[in-house]
Amino acid sequence: MDKFSYISNADPKAIESLYQQYAQDPSSVDEGWKKFFEGFEFAQEAFPMLPGSEKAAKSSTPSGIVSDKEVNVRNLIHAYRTRAHLRSKTNPVRERKDRKPILDLQDFGLSDADLDTEFNCGEEIGIGRAPLRKIIESLKYIYEGTVGFEYMYVRDPEKLKWLREKIEKDALNFKPSKEQRKRILKKLNEAVVFENFLHTKYLGQKRFSLEGGETTIAALDAIINKGAELGVQEVMIGMAHRGRLNVLANIMGKTYEQIFNEFEGNATPDLTMGDGDVKYHMGFSSQVNTPSGNTIEIKLAPNPSHLEAVNPVVEGFVRAKGDAEYSRDRSKVLPVLIHGDAAVAGQGIVYEVVQMSQLDGYKTGGTIHFVINNQVGFTTDFDDARSSIYCTDVAKIIDAPVLHVNGDDPEAVVFCVQFATEYRQKFGDDIFVDMVCYRRHGHNESDEPKFTQPSLYNVISKHPNPREVYNKKLIEMGEVEAELAKTMDAEFRELLQDRLNMVKQKPLPYVYQPLEEEWRNLRRSKPEDFDLSPETGASEAKINKVAEALTKLPKGFKPIKQIEKQLKQRKDMFFKDKQVNWAGGELLAYGTLMLDGKPVRLTGQDVQRGTFSHRHAVLHDANTNEAYNSLNHLEGSEQQFEIYNSLLSEFGVMGFEFGYAMANPNALTIWEAQFGDFANGAQVMIDQFISCSESKWQRMNGLVLLLPHGYEGQGPEHSNARPERYLQLCAEYNMIVANITTPSNFFHALRRQLTWDFRKPLVVMSPKSLLRHPKAISPLEEFSTGRFKEVIGDPEVKAASARKVVLCSGKVYYDLLERREKDKTKDVALIRIEQLHPFPKTQVEELLNQYNKAKEFMWLQEEPENMGYWNYIQRIYPERSFKLISRKASASPATGFAKVHAQEQEQILDKAFA
Repeated sequence: MDKFSYISNADPKAIESLYQQYAQDPSSVDEGWKKFFEGFEFAQEAFPMLPGSEKAAKSSTPSGIVSDKEVNVRNLIHAYRTRAHLRSKTNPVRERKDRKPILDLQDFGLSDADLDTEFNCGEEIGIGRAPLRKIIESLKYIYEGTVGFEYMYVRDPEKLKWLREKIEKDALNFKPSKEQRKRILKKLNEAVVFENFLHTKYLGQKRFSLEGGETTIAALDAIINKGAELGVQEVMIGMAHRGRLNVLANIMGKTYEQIFNEFEGNATPDLTMGDGDVKYHMGFSSQVNTPSGNTIEIKLAPNPSHLEAVNPVVEGFVRAKGDAEYSRDRSKVLPVLIHGDAAVAGQGIVYEVVQMSQLDGYKTGGTIHFVINNQVGFTTDFDDARSSIYCTDVAKIIDAPVLHVNGDDPEAVVFCVQFATEYRQKFGDDIFVDMVCYRRHGHNESDEPKFTQPSLYNVISKHPNPREVYNKKLIEMGEVEAELAKTMDAEFRELLQDRLNMVKQKPLPYVYQPLEEEWRNLRRSKPEDFDLSPETGASEAKINKVAEALTKLPKGFKPIKQIEKQLKQRKDMFFKDKQVNWAGGELLAYGTLMLDGKPVRLTGQDVQRGTFSHRHAVLHDANTNEAYNSLNHLEGSEQQFEIYNSLLSEFGVMGFEFGYAMANPNALTIWEAQFGDFANGAQVMIDQFISCSESKWQRMNGLVLLLPHGYEGQGPEHSNARPERYLQLCAEYNMIVANITTPSNFFHALRRQLTWDFRKPLVVMSPKSLLRHPKAISPLEEFSTGRFKEVIGDPEVKAASARKVVLCSGKVYYDLLERREKDKTKDVALIRIEQLHPFPKTQVEELLNQYNKAKEFMWLQEEPENMGYWNYIQRIYPERSFKLISRKASASPATGFAKVHAQEQEQILDKAFA
């Protein structure tokens, strides 16, 4: 009885109380106790003669041994469901290590002597009362075959029931028809032909082949076909390099000719469209017809070599398509992320994206994660690539089921992906399929894998490809299958010969979707577009409507006292003083764009109120905590103001917003950093996507980054948004970098994003202290007319009397202005550069030429000499000898001591007016 001491030591009243709770609602108790009580009730019902039951009291027949065993068999079934994936035959080229699944008879108080005893527990797995031998055979067939099912950690009872029934009934009954088998073999044929051809014709060229994982093509084909049957109209795929060219050819219908031209360098690059990228990075779109007669849109996102970086971009793109083209019906557009095993385990962005999946601001209706698990990352064996048992263990944080499947069993792979597609469509949640396969060659085709994995690659070199394995299996199955294999083999040879003879393929026809037509109506920018900004004022009527919405509360809504005070100030600002602060100008931009029919989406940590409590776009009732989004009650607007406090992620969230902006050219899409330097965590997105999207990917993008920046003595972490990094990335009019000083200019900058008939990313060094600075206000009339000012001259100092001209950008202007007013200086002119790139050189020159009597021209910045704008200004003005005023060159962006900061700031101002 020592084995059950934990029960005898427990408090009987506590167990009784738990049982009463379970009786009312089984899902209200822990899964372990739930299983315990289920077993208890099962034993009571199946064996009414058990000691302790009413009938047992009237009988002396001993039946305890049988009842104990029945419970033990039930525990064995539960263990198989929970841990048998550790024993499943999912690896085509390696023996599995013993993962200690604890599934032997003796682990459950059973022995070989019980194998012929019948147990009612057989009903649990749908075979009725049966001998233990048959129960175990069934469990082994279901759970120890070429699919390992990981799902018992799922806590939602409805999902758990569905999964169990699907696994224990459908898996047993899955038998593809002749047509389905033909389709599987056809896709394997295509995949193998493609790789064979490229390997023969372009020996040694990098192509990141799919050899060893060709079943991926059959899997993707099955996802698309099943999805189309279940109402999916569009599939967006994000994947790295391995197998990408094969996917383009055999899933998306890109012709061999197009791919070969890229290999041979015959494709004439349109350099007006930018620099391009290597063939295994580019994106593609197509429309394919499925066997069931549906047409489905398929997109492959462009992505860089930064593995998994494309994931949030795909999710953002899918979210935008769902919002704009599918009336927020998330089931119509399906994201499929194809991972490598080393990358899905090793890259933190995967965790960020998985954590986003069920949040209101980021839901896309569930993602199918398909892992091409070739067991080696670059040259690193999986034993050195992760601490977790499986590369997919990140799935468990959101209770996403995982199906581990042997890539040499195409029928099992197809079963798994169809299963995954059904699950996603039914529950709108993520699910993982981990296809265990291998990599025929090294990391790329010129790489020697035997340097690091000699024994593994000895096995792989002798191992037949998945098509050969499946062909052989079909021949062994019977006459019908053997005939099919023979026919398809002939087709395979013919297909290969056609490719070798370069038989022309017809590209698939393509009809542009509504959002794509919107993109096509835009044009590429020209240098002259940046000479002068377009008119971006909003009518007084629109401004008044927005002001009304921002100052009204619903009946019965009780804000906290500070908000009541803010709302009064807001009302005075719009309707009495008619002098607008930063938050007012920003919200006017959003509201007027919504009245123009443009959606606005703003996300980031704490954006609803704003990091510095300035925005208050969403208010909360003091009593009920109910949220009120003012701009969603804007008369005349059919758009929703999508403003979401994000999870504590930069890389994932910025990538998501980039994807959103990539899909919808009409949306103002904004990511705000809590502090500007937080964008450091998303540097991959800035370098690989935002700064070069138009040049590399041929994709315009209008994403806005708001990066709070300015030296107010808050220390090195929160002073500097690193403007120099963005300016170093600036060339060829690729993006706008600005540091704006007035609310009206910020209003016009935001509206300009959607007024231009092209799109550019906008990076704003946005303010902190200026949010409440008494001078950082704009008259209301500046919002109804006018345009963005790239540079603002000095109306207070006459050009003829200026001995010194100081150029600066951003918040330091107000420090200079305050010192000038305090000292009553009349001969130092202050010029504000509001837009740094594209640099408004013509406008600046016109201003500078007016100061022909000035003796000194200075560039002043509060950042250290090696940061900020100075290097960029020298690049722009090699012909002018500006003097620099700044902090000394420094390893850290700012001092952490408030007194030292104040002294440094004073020294900068002293030099300006010396």
